[in-house]
Parts: sequence; structure tokens; C-alpha cells
Amino acid sequence: MEDQAEKLREMMRRKSGGLERPSGKEGKKARIITVTSGKGGVGKTNVSVNMALAYARMGKKVVVMDADLGLANVNVMLNMIPKFNLYHVIRKQKTMREIMIDTEYGISIVAGASGFSKIANLNDAERQYFIEELETLSAADIIIIDTSAGVSSNVLDFVAAADDAVIVTTPEPTAITDAYGIIKIIATEINSLNMGLKLVVNRVKHALEAKKVADKMISITGQFLNLKVEYLGFIYDDEAVSRSVLRQKPFMVVDPKCRASQCIQHIVGRMDKTDPKGSGGFGKMFKRLFH
Repeated sequence: MEDQAEKLREMMRRKSGGLERPSGKEGKKARIITVTSGKGGVGKTNVSVNMALAYARMGKKVVVMDADLGLANVNVMLNMIPKFNLYHVIRKQKTMREIMIDTEYGISIVAGASGFSKIANLNDAERQYFIEELETLSAADIIIIDTSAGVSSNVLDFVAAADDAVIVTTPEPTAITDAYGIIKIIATEINSLNMGLKLVVNRVKHALEAKKVADKMISITGQFLNLKVEYLGFIYDDEAVSRSVLRQKPFMVVDPKCRASQCIQHIVGRMDKTDPKGSGGFGKMFKRLFH
């Protein structure tokens, strides 16, 4: 297996070196941002989609990959019914580019494979094909990976692939506890943790509430895990968000000037000013899948 993995890694290095990129971007790899959470219901997918829109408005080529292999819903938020999804790529029935959908909002999405629980269950040929297809996304400027909630081998695989891992929580005690839990598992399960760990506090009443949550999280992760977590920002508990969910449109589109939209723009603005540490991208995920 080791020999096979090394051969495939070498093949992928050759493959990624020949990816087509827009003029002037030779040699620049996509920035991979994984958005995850310790529990469901904290607005992780909403954050992912609206971050993508904010990046697109900055002129970036953005792909959102729905990596929730159990209950995919990025397409639901955008009122889209994809004919094909990651399941068809995993089963070698379609290529990644064939299932990628351009939306009316200036971003592209890769629909998740609802009901398909574990990448780890793939056989060698399926894994090889899947990782090769993931590499084709590298032609984008920004790849936002929306994971499933909670901790699974799949979530850790996609976090390991990230330049930045954004942990979404809310001020609810259970959400805070679960957010700490996933950070702890990331710290202990991923060797050579090189990505930037960042925290977003969603659905807050005021900035001070978010700061208290962030300060607590930063303190306990530093004290007990010896790990630095950056507070990226907060998102207000905004009625515009609820309206947008019902309309199946991103709140950045429904009300670009609402408080939640302004928060997302601030968060992405901060992200854009920081250089990713570089985790090895999909190559690192490849290693996790094969070992």
C-alpha cells in the first residue's frame, strides 16, 4: 500500500503541475478553507455559502464543495436540484468538472453525496480516482469545503486538507462545548497541524457576547491544548438570515446591507489579509485517506 500511495502522490504532483489557471496565476495554488462545527444547527452551511459570495465579489473564483456525505444541503440553500453529485464522482461515473455547477451568484458548487457516509470505505481504485478529481478543483482561487457537523474521519480528512479551518459556534453552552471538542480532536488526531484555526461566533445579540465566547475558547484551547485559535469575527442574529433561508437564497443576496452581510464581509476581509500557512492541500488529505 505504501508503494502504491507514493506512486499515486507522484502522479498527482505531475498532474497538478499541469492544471490550467487563468493568465498571471501560474504556480499559485488554491486557498482551501474548511468550515466545520462541533454540532449541527449553528449555521455552518450558511456561513460557507455567504463567505463564498463575499469572496466572489472581491473578484475571486470560488468553489463551494459540500463535503457533508450524509446530509448534503448547500444546494438546498441555493434552491438547486443537482442531477449529479459527489457520489457519482466517488463511483467513477462522472468527473468533478462534470458535476460542478455554476450558480447565478458568481460561485460554483459541488453537491454533496447524501446518504454516502464514509470515504474510508472506498476501494483503492475509487480512492485514486476521487483524489485525482479533487485536484482538478485547484484551478479556483478559493475552495470552501462545507463539512458535516461533528467529528468523523471524513471531517478530519477535509480539515487536514485546509489552509484555514473555520470553526463555527454560537453562544449556546452546548455549541461552545462541542466546538472545543472538535478543536481538541483536530489537535490530537491531525499530525503536523499547520493550518490556521479560526473561530466564528454566529447568532449573537451584540459584539460583547461574541467576544466573551471567543475569549473563553481561546483561553481554554491555549491552556489545555497549547493551541492558538484566532477569533475571526461574529455574525449577528439577524432576521434577514431567517428570511433568506425560507427563500432559499443567500442573505448576502437577499439583503446585502443587513447586519449579517456586513459581518460576513468583515470576516472575509480579515481572511483575505492573512496568508495561509499552507497545509499541503489535497495532498495531505490523500495521505490521510491512504494510511
